Parts: sequence; C-alpha cells; structure tokens
Amino acid sequence: MPIAKEGIPYISLAAFFTFIFAILHWVSLTLVFLVLTTLVVNFFRDPERIIPSGTNLVVSPADGKVITIEKTREEVFLQGPVIKISIFMTIFNVHVNRIPCSGKVKEVKHWPGKFLSANKTRASFENERSAVLLDIDGERQLVVVQVAGLIARRIVCWAKPGDYVTRGERYGMIRFGSRLDVYVPLNSNLKVKRGDKVRAGESVLCQLM
Repeated sequence: MPIAKEGIPYISLAAFFTFIFAILHWVSLTLVFLVLTTLVVNFFRDPERIIPSGTNLVVSPADGKVITIEKTREEVFLQGPVIKISIFMTIFNVHVNRIPCSGKVKEVKHWPGKFLSANKTRASFENERSAVLLDIDGERQLVVVQVAGLIARRIVCWAKPGDYVTRGERYGMIRFGSRLDVYVPLNSNLKVKRGDKVRAGESVLCQLM
C-alpha cells in the first residue's frame, strides 16, 4: 500500500515502540502499539486513483462525505457569487488531497485560526485554513480550501504560485480529519448532492460550463 511521505515519521515511531515492547515481552503495550501502528498506517495510506477523462470536469479534492452544497459568495479571491461544495473527512478516510481541476496556481494563502469541529459551517471562516486559487483558462477560476478541524492540527499544501497542476494530482493533506471547501462558478453543472460519498481524484463534483 502506498504511504504518504508525511506519515513516515509517525509510522516509524509507532513501529519502533511496538518492536521495543515486543522484545521486552510487554504483551499489553505491544498489542496497544501494534493497533496504533496499524491505525497510523491506515490514516496515511495513499492509494492510486483513476482520474476521469472529460472536458471541464471538477473532481473531489478529498475522500469523504458531501456535507454542503450552497450558493454563497467567495470574498477573498473571486469576490462574487459561487457554488460552495464542502467535503467532510473522518479519521478513517484517505487524507491525501488532490487538485480538482487542471490549471495554473495563481495564489496560495494561509490563515491561522480556531480548531472547531470541521462539520460546522463556522469552520470554513474561523478555523485554520489554506486556500489555493486556480486559473483554469484565463477566464474561469475556482478556489479549493483545506480547513483544519477539531483533531486536525496540521495542514500541508505543496502547491505554489506559478505551478501548473493537473486534475487529480496530489497537492497536500490534512492530518487527522477535517474538510475541504471547493468554490466553483454559479453556472457549473453539479454531479453530486448532499450526503454523497466521494473519492479524491475520482468522483466528479461538477462540470464547468
């Protein structure tokens, strides 16, 4: 199973203690750390995905459940009306995040903040978060935002301004559960509904018109 590079130190540490307790014949602690190691490996798994082909498709940037689809305003980059699609990740989901649509990274911005439960609406604006503005074709843009949660305390974003990124490409992760918000144009043709389970890089959220 492929493992995200961010997880190697955590896995190594958990495995090290499992080994030490095993050679000391401390059975209870060995079992505890064996389970812990398994959970950490599961969290940092990074499976390959089949990226859908097609014109103007926007795929999910995260594994999880669609908890919000609403018309709103994006005031930081787009400064206008958009459709917001939010995906909530539990600690059991794959946490490697993927680029929703091919384009050029125009700007990346990070905000410190609170660590409210990520399924709350306020989390989109009050929690620590990192946003990427993607220019798709010089006319259309979208924004994808990684939002930290109650347990998640570390946002990792590898995208940099000037990068050209492709649909489904890995671009970061959030450690230990959170959410991602995607802001797309109002005339986008939605392909998901609230409550749907989605997979990063594979599930189509919408098609840009």
